[in-house]
Amino acid sequence: MPSSWEYTLYIPHDPRAVAISRRTLSDILTTHHLPTLVEPARLLASELLTNALRHTTGPAALKLRHSGPSFRLGAWDTDPTPPTETLSASDDDETGRGLHLVHAYADDWGWFQVNGPSGGHGKYVWCEIGATPE
Repeated sequence: MPSSWEYTLYIPHDPRAVAISRRTLSDILTTHHLPTLVEPARLLASELLTNALRHTTGPAALKLRHSGPSFRLGAWDTDPTPPTETLSASDDDETGRGLHLVHAYADDWGWFQVNGPSGGHGKYVWCEIGATPE
């Protein structure tokens, strides 16, 4: 079994793709014997993908990478504008908490501008969480 692996899920600009990506992510982590990462990874992926779809009109991608003790996931979208945390989001708000959750649950996170899978420009927002197999 490989100790390092990577998957990329290309998704259309469709809010239903977030739920499909969460289920696929769960399957991938379970198959690779990382069940303790399923719930935090699903939460983080949901936030990253929802932001990617909410703030752009193009496709997106979810990238998963396991290498050594860390697991990295990230979302690519077609907008090169830096992500921003909404400082006014409260616990009762339905939106605006995405990057606050990423900051709170991830061991590390960041972003950078990239050329997209089809040659377009965009950004990649990533986060890392510890990976301990069971």
